[in-house]
Amino acid sequence: MVGIIANAWAARDSSGHLSPYSFHLRETGPDDMVLRVLYCGVDHTDLHQLKGELASSNTNYPLVPGHEVVGEVVQVGSEVKNFKVGDTVGVGGIVGSCGECILCNSNLEQYCNNRIMTYNHFYKDGTPTQGGFSSAMVVHQSFAVKIPDNLAPEQAAPLLCAGVTAYSPLKQFMDSGKVLRGGILGLGGVGHLGVIIAKAMGHHVTVISSSDKKREEAMEHLNADAFLLSSNEAEMKQTINSLDYILDTVPAFHPLELYLSLLKTEGKLLLVGAAPKPLQFIASDMILGKKAIMGSYIGSMKDMEELLNFWVENGLTSMIEVVKMDYVNKAFERIERNDVRYRFVLDIAGSNLELK
Repeated sequence: MVGIIANAWAARDSSGHLSPYSFHLRETGPDDMVLRVLYCGVDHTDLHQLKGELASSNTNYPLVPGHEVVGEVVQVGSEVKNFKVGDTVGVGGIVGSCGECILCNSNLEQYCNNRIMTYNHFYKDGTPTQGGFSSAMVVHQSFAVKIPDNLAPEQAAPLLCAGVTAYSPLKQFMDSGKVLRGGILGLGGVGHLGVIIAKAMGHHVTVISSSDKKREEAMEHLNADAFLLSSNEAEMKQTINSLDYILDTVPAFHPLELYLSLLKTEGKLLLVGAAPKPLQFIASDMILGKKAIMGSYIGSMKDMEELLNFWVENGLTSMIEVVKMDYVNKAFERIERNDVRYRFVLDIAGSNLELK
């Protein structure tokens, strides 16, 4: 199927301002599906990409962001086996990989050197990838997951990046046979989902934040077990050497030595926030406590499927604010001010973006 025009909102320059934009979807193949986009989550990484702030990648304009995409299948290729027209599916941060390397064959395709990002990248034929702030999308069947029937599509959207970004490193602690003490650093989109997931795994969860305004939200709304204000020296000292892990979700520069001191011997600092500037730590803090800093990048398609099932089985609910596309610039302004609880989700289907 050639010549489908998708209506979208795109940034034209590093101001990051989004406005209406139309583009042709890539040509579909036998393993591809055409989706009518229903909802798309809004991620802090989208903001960095829009403004060209990520040192790891150049931003190519016009740029249509969005990598927490929920859509309805409207067409399937001849080789698509596990999906049918009418299915509700999710698409996350990547839409392709080589499919042949040891990583791709080990459910680690997100680390493949030839991975294809959902936007601001290029398909194998050279066509630019564009994201889910769009009326339609073409996706290879290997990079979509079914959304469970009893999970609302707008609830599913944040799980496809923010949720799986938290779940993928945390799942190493599942079924440990003991109550682990975990810290969640930062209470934004990824952080709030990290709290929910860690609690559902049976962990004792401490939320660590630089803002005391987050205390009530953490304790009352998310049922965290403890709250730690990072600027309170007395509170921090009381928590030294007490945590088995810290999930660091902060997407901005912050010194690491303060948080490494909170870890037990052999504790792990799990980095998932894409800070645009280098982070720093003191080597002796690591050596003397046999501590580890571990990075984790989104999650695999297997992780995504596991998380969706885990979410439904545990009856979990994320905290989202659903908005229409014409609110998207305001949404990004609020994200910059940390003024969202805790994830914006765009109602694409309800925003008069029509598949043509």
